[in-house]
Amino acid sequence: MFTLATGALRPSLIALIAFSLLSGVVGGLLRAGVPVFQAIPSEWVITTASQHAALMICGFLGTVIGVERATAIHAPWTFLAPISSALGGLFLTTGHAGISLWLFVLAALVFVMVNVFIVGRQATVHTYLLVLSALLWLAGNVRFMLHGLHNATLTAWFAFLVFTIAAERLEMARLTRPHAFSLPLLGSALAIVLAGTVVIEWHDSIGCVLFGTGLLALALWLIRFDIARHTVKAPGLSRYMAACLLTGYAWLGVSGLCWVALGMGQSTRDAALHALALGFIMSMIMGHAPVILPSVAGIKLHVDARFYLPLALLHFSLFVRLAPGHANAIWQAHGGMLNALAILAFALTVVSAIWSWRRRHPEQRPDRRRTNRLRH
Repeated sequence: MFTLATGALRPSLIALIAFSLLSGVVGGLLRAGVPVFQAIPSEWVITTASQHAALMICGFLGTVIGVERATAIHAPWTFLAPISSALGGLFLTTGHAGISLWLFVLAALVFVMVNVFIVGRQATVHTYLLVLSALLWLAGNVRFMLHGLHNATLTAWFAFLVFTIAAERLEMARLTRPHAFSLPLLGSALAIVLAGTVVIEWHDSIGCVLFGTGLLALALWLIRFDIARHTVKAPGLSRYMAACLLTGYAWLGVSGLCWVALGMGQSTRDAALHALALGFIMSMIMGHAPVILPSVAGIKLHVDARFYLPLALLHFSLFVRLAPGHANAIWQAHGGMLNALAILAFALTVVSAIWSWRRRHPEQRPDRRRTNRLRH
């Protein structure tokens, strides 16, 4: 029953995830000042631009993380979270914002329950952090419903993603000999991030400084204690993943500095947001996709040097956007266009890697006729 249910849901969820990602990328291009997509209906264009963050974090990333967690648990009810967030992204772009807001809140509520269920199975520090990350997503979605997009909403959403990644890296850190002070230092960094998400509700500048300080402390912790410091010396997939992680940690530190500067009155908002969203989080996605896709989507990839191209393009595009683009709208638009090309290049790289794996392993292709007979 579970296999049939997830098999039927998978194409629809993939389509909705792709739709949220496409809509979010279009909105990001428009916000960066790229004059494209003029033939697309104006209402959809306006919505994607105004709801860019919600589409990327809730409609896309929230759904992807929800699918990953539900697949790991193997319980049909857990898929209510990614289904709700995926539909929320769809309704948000089709003029039904009220419905989408409730769907996002429902998705986060179910996601909290999912992670509480995980703690019941395995009560460790990293699983408790996953519960806290889910609560932060819920807080961000409630803030979005009540107050719309502002710094308090964005910091809660970003904290959800940051805590999720920190929990996963803490789990991986068990493979190395733990340092006596590593866990207290991580807890301190995350506590400052959490303090920033709370304080920003009442005092924007202090909240931004705290949030940025926490991100910078977390970046230093990851660079010092994460297993990627060792796996970057290994060949193949391990080195590629480590390259994604370590460069992402560097951008996390840049984002932290920019959040601090923003709290002190500097015009670093775009850098603070996109060094975190693209430099850090997108690097994490690029690094983990070759591992997550086989387990979640049931597909296998042949990972080789081609994966470094979109990674390099991502970091180059972000540099263009944040360095010369900081004071020049034209360069910012160029950087935004290159950001989108990097994401497209990564998607095409994944597709080509799937095709390469199937060419190299023709004997492991599923027999479609046999599969259909088994389903019936």
